[in-house]
Amino acid sequence: MKQYRVGIAGYGVVGRRRHQFINQNSLLNVVSVCDVTMAEGKLEREDVRVYTDYQKMIREEKLDILFVCLTNDVAAHATILGLINGCHVFCEKPPGRNLQEVSEVIKTEKLNPNLKLKYGFNHRYHDSVREALKIVKSGEYGKIINIRGVYGKSTIVSVENGWRANREIAGGGILLDQGIHMVDLIRLFAGEIDEIKSYVSNSYWNLEVEDNAFALMKSNSGVIIQFQSTATEWRHRFNLQINLEKGTLVLSGILSGSKSYGQETLTIFPQDIQSGGNPKTETVNYLEDNSWRDEINEFAKCVNENIPVQTGSSSDAYETLKLVYRIYFEDAEWRNKYNIKVE
Repeated sequence: MKQYRVGIAGYGVVGRRRHQFINQNSLLNVVSVCDVTMAEGKLEREDVRVYTDYQKMIREEKLDILFVCLTNDVAAHATILGLINGCHVFCEKPPGRNLQEVSEVIKTEKLNPNLKLKYGFNHRYHDSVREALKIVKSGEYGKIINIRGVYGKSTIVSVENGWRANREIAGGGILLDQGIHMVDLIRLFAGEIDEIKSYVSNSYWNLEVEDNAFALMKSNSGVIIQFQSTATEWRHRFNLQINLEKGTLVLSGILSGSKSYGQETLTIFPQDIQSGGNPKTETVNYLEDNSWRDEINEFAKCVNENIPVQTGSSSDAYETLKLVYRIYFEDAEWRNKYNIKVE
């Protein structure tokens, strides 16, 4: 059985977690990692070479697959370099700081049609999200009427990830960093967006990136969406409510490395006019986060069996990033302050 030589560019929290699940796939073999905070040499207890320069690692290691877990300012460049050097590439979100960077990636991808490129939108692989999507597609509860979503945490900056508050490096704040996951789920459930009204601010933390973004949107199919991405939610929160013609689905909490978003649940309740607004509910609890494993396994299968990437394709990533930028753009004050453009 062929094993693919894997390199991980960026070996912080995300890179290390990717390594953990890559090791569980028999098709993949990590041969090198890279991080500017590490010393060159070998990883302890593993025959894995350590680099401090991702460009050097890509050029020297003759990799089959590159995982990009770098800061936003170099993610697109590393992806392009990987493709140029014959690597299949898996890149974390966001795909770049702006649409122009992702457009350059897609140009390179088109020049290398034999290579696979996938972006890490792992929320689509959470079991609660998969089950909710299955229910929606079944038509059991009719069509979606509207969606309300809140995704938030208590701050933008942490001791470990201070670069997220640096606009030059990050490209944006809470919406681009965390809210992009829910923007992606909104596209998954509601389809492409037709109209947007938004308000974006950085009035609390007073940083050069946003700490709150509010959007009221309408999809091409007529679904109305209310959405808030926030860094002033003092209790970490993930909540996505999908109201359908014959019932409601509520995704609450999400399993994560920090364990700070609460129990991941899917609550289902039917339309029941006779209940006086208090229908019987069914709540499913999810005890294990298989999203990282399943996302990596799907990518490995695409590479090994030469299957096109469906979830997390470059076009998917571009459209999700474009929706983020449309939310920025529709706040005129924010647009003018930071010269926001949407291609």
